[in-house]
Amino acid sequence: MNADPIARLVAELAKLPGIGEKSAQRLAFHLLDAPRETALALSDAIREVTDKVKLCSQCCTLTEREVCATCSDPRRDPKLLCVVESVPDQLAVERSREFRGRYHVLHGALSPLSGVGPDQLRIKELVRRLQDGQVEEVIVATNPDVEGDATALYLLRLLKPTGLRLTRIAQGMPMGGELEYADPATLARALSGRREL
Repeated sequence: MNADPIARLVAELAKLPGIGEKSAQRLAFHLLDAPRETALALSDAIREVTDKVKLCSQCCTLTEREVCATCSDPRRDPKLLCVVESVPDQLAVERSREFRGRYHVLHGALSPLSGVGPDQLRIKELVRRLQDGQVEEVIVATNPDVEGDATALYLLRLLKPTGLRLTRIAQGMPMGGELEYADPATLARALSGRREL
C-alpha cells in the first residue's frame, strides 16, 4: 500500500536541517497551492544538482566541472591556501574580498563524540595537494569552536613538519560589538590576538 503523498512530502522536507514538522507542512502546502510549474521547477533543480554537482578534484568544493572556477582561475595566488570546514565557509571568506588565494574544503570538523575523525574529512586530499610545492602558506580558517579548534590543532601538528607557513584566522570581537556584552572566551581571544596600531 502506497503512503499518502502529502505525508511523504512532509516527512522528506522535515529531514532538511532547520525544518521541523510544522515548517515542512507549510512548505508542502505552499507547493500544493503554487502553480504546478513551480513544484516541477523545484523538483528539476533538485534532480539537476544531485546529478551534476560533484567535488572539485583539487580543492573539494562543490562544482559542475572537474576543476572548479577558483582553482582554474590564473589570477588566484597558488602560494596561499585557505582551509575551511564547509562550502558556505568558503563563500563567506570569498564575500570578504580580502583573500585572493585558493581554498581547500574539509567538509566538516573533527568531532570524536559524533564519530568524525580525520578519515571522515578531506585531510588526505589536502596533504596530497601540498606535495607539489606550490603552496607556501596554509591559512586555517576553521570555526572558533571546540571542533574547529581541534581541527586546527590537528592540522598544525600534521603539517608542521612540511615547513610551510601555518597561520590561523584572527578571532575576537566582531565589528560593532560592545565589550560589556562579549562573553569571556571571546574577550580572551581578542586580547591574546591583539596587534600593533
